[in-house]
Amino acid sequence: MFTSARQSIALSAALSLAGLLLVPLNFPGLGWQARITLAVFALATCAWVATPLDDTLVALGAGLALVLTRVTPADAFFTTLGDPTIWLLICAFVLAAAVSASGLAGRLAAFLVGGARTVRQLVHLSTAALVVSAFAVPATSGRAALALPVFLALARALADRRRVVVALALLFPTVILLSAVATLIGAGAHLITVSVLWESTGTRIGFHQWLLLGLPLAVVSSHLAAEVVLWTTTRRADRRAPVSIDPAELAPADDRPVTGPLTPVERRCAALLCAVVLLWCSEPLHGLSPAVVALAGAVVVTTPWMRAVSLRTALGTVPWSLLLFMAATMALGVALLDSGAADWLLGGLPAGAVEPWAFLAVVVAVSTAAHLVLQSRSARSSVLVPLVVAAAAGAGVDPVSAALASTAAAGFCHTLPASAKPVALFSDIPGVPTYTPGDLLRLSAVLAPLTAALVLFFALAVWPLFGVAP
Repeated sequence: MFTSARQSIALSAALSLAGLLLVPLNFPGLGWQARITLAVFALATCAWVATPLDDTLVALGAGLALVLTRVTPADAFFTTLGDPTIWLLICAFVLAAAVSASGLAGRLAAFLVGGARTVRQLVHLSTAALVVSAFAVPATSGRAALALPVFLALARALADRRRVVVALALLFPTVILLSAVATLIGAGAHLITVSVLWESTGTRIGFHQWLLLGLPLAVVSSHLAAEVVLWTTTRRADRRAPVSIDPAELAPADDRPVTGPLTPVERRCAALLCAVVLLWCSEPLHGLSPAVVALAGAVVVTTPWMRAVSLRTALGTVPWSLLLFMAATMALGVALLDSGAADWLLGGLPAGAVEPWAFLAVVVAVSTAAHLVLQSRSARSSVLVPLVVAAAAGAGVDPVSAALASTAAAGFCHTLPASAKPVALFSDIPGVPTYTPGDLLRLSAVLAPLTAALVLFFALAVWPLFGVAP
């Protein structure tokens, strides 16, 4: 199972650290619950980093170990699966299944991309469409799968422009990953962050607040990334060349129309989706939690009257493995905080010893580079956010600002094809020219520091305008 020297070394190091932690004479002042939690945390992180074991299997094993050692009560562990954030994600996937089945996604792509007159316009209109898709599909891998047919249609229409097709192949996963920060449901990592903040500080980040903080960052970073993709993969003549895309070419394989009047099913789904997003954004006015609103939308959209999708079919699209992973890692994060393990890890950082901007710069830098070690975005947040929140409190930095900065920076994962599922999906498409590992490294070398600097700028200068001080 452990097939490389790296995996063997990582396993040995984790086992050694766990053994040291479990010896009572070592580390005086560290409670037994904290010792066990740190040992489990070290072994789980090692398994995520250096073994082929499934991320969810590792998370469930870690949760089971905490329960069996009585660090986490069994009831508290099982309760995490009923957390409102879990229900929000389940219902968001049901809504996304209805949107996809109705054909609304294809219409939006055709509406935006069909207006392009140059390659640069095509790239930025595609970027806008991908950003909007974050409100309809609650997972980067799901958005990538939904966007792939649109990319293939564009690749066919631009078959004689290889560099432009390669640029689009890079653009789609890049924007999908960076724009996920626009909404609370954009990635499971966001829900883990919200849960950790609630458990550790009592601060509840709602859909509307995340939207205010995340959408501007998503728009700016996505369009900045579009320019970087153009600059690193195309020539000036390519960018200025005229282009004309017939919306009919973007029609799906089932020949469903993407132009003309909306069908009754599309109208009903569009109205329901608008109502759900509006209720999410106006939570302070009516007091309904996003999970309750999403549940109401999921129930309505699967009724026979809507004729969009059946409940059984929609539930088949829910990534249950991701939900179990989130529930287990929520329990692990709570154990790190409640047992005192996180405070002990960061006990050497006295309050006020680091300037807020310097602390946030370190958090952003580490989170941006974390994808080189932890391929799972949710695993990165599960490991980093509890530690960042605990460290922020000790350094005199707002934990909300630090957690959001870490989560946003961890959304960058473009260096290797294996770093993220959307990147892997677009890296190998039979019959279509796509990017090489060299293209990806060249893009990452430019985009990584730009993304980190942009997140830091928002944390220091933009988010304080919305009440989140550094």
